[in-house]
Amino acid sequence: MTAQAVDITSELIAKLQTLAPEQQQQVLDFVEFLAQKYYQPEQMPEKRY
Repeated sequence: MTAQAVDITSELIAKLQTLAPEQQQQVLDFVEFLAQKYYQPEQMPEKRY
């Protein structure tokens, strides 16, 4: 993880902790939506026997 990613993650966590539980659930739902929308399975190399 790059330094920039760590900074963004830390900032996101800090802001998330200030929200009410209902708002935290909305954030979680949105993150799960984005993860599903942009999910790209890793290409597994073909097994050759």
